[in-house]
Amino acid sequence: MSLENTSSNRSFGGWHKQYTHTSRTLHCDMRFAIYLPPQASESNKVPVLYWLSGLTCTDENFMQKAGALQLAAELGIAIVAPDTSPRGDNIPDDPDGAYDFGVGAGFYLNATEAPWNRYYYMYDYVVKELPAVIEGHFPVSDVKAISGHSMGGHGALTIALKNSDAYRSVSAFSPIVNPTVVPWGQKAFSNYLGEDTSTWLEYDACALIKKAETHLPMLIDQGDGDQFLHEQLKPENLLLAAEKAGYPLELRMQEGYDHSYYFISSFIDDHLRFHAQHLK
Repeated sequence: MSLENTSSNRSFGGWHKQYTHTSRTLHCDMRFAIYLPPQASESNKVPVLYWLSGLTCTDENFMQKAGALQLAAELGIAIVAPDTSPRGDNIPDDPDGAYDFGVGAGFYLNATEAPWNRYYYMYDYVVKELPAVIEGHFPVSDVKAISGHSMGGHGALTIALKNSDAYRSVSAFSPIVNPTVVPWGQKAFSNYLGEDTSTWLEYDACALIKKAETHLPMLIDQGDGDQFLHEQLKPENLLLAAEKAGYPLELRMQEGYDHSYYFISSFIDDHLRFHAQHLK
């Protein structure tokens, strides 16, 4: 598979780079960003933190706003940020142009309903294709963790819970933990997955945590000033499900913080250090 390097920027002794490639999974060209810390070399392959962004975002939001690269350089951790959905002129989108469905809102699942099921396979892309690309082209190891924000927090939690052998740890900021019962999730799932709600549970962290056989270290930060807290996010649902299942979950409610990257940048160092403990 060929990669096209579209940008390169030196940062904290390492490199932030953007690439495009033709995705066999998504049937379109995709872009991702990677930060390679100064320790990365063919003789010293570094672990990877995969970051999944939220609604309307691209690979650029986290890399430019989170302030994560300096500590990643110190810790020797690569960061990979994919886009949030397939993109292109032929990609089906929300007919009304809404931000919470279609392009920019892939929800990290494998769609089963037409016309979405030709392109919207973000679950397979993140779990299978992208790591193969990264490990095949860059000086990184197969040791990895996963994190994300909002819709991306949903993706990080569900992917980790379904693939606990592939990741060392998982964290999230303001995740959609129970998408089957909130408007964002119900809209996306009914379109991508159809009306059989039993199939939705395969992408719901509250359902998945109840049957998890392997427990990964899990850290979640949630601002109590988040404008989406009560209608869309409902972290208390995941906390209750984890307690019932005996799953060790650290959920931190942060006073006054909202849903923005001001929140993420305030606590991203904690998450990087949390993952570093398990990646090393």
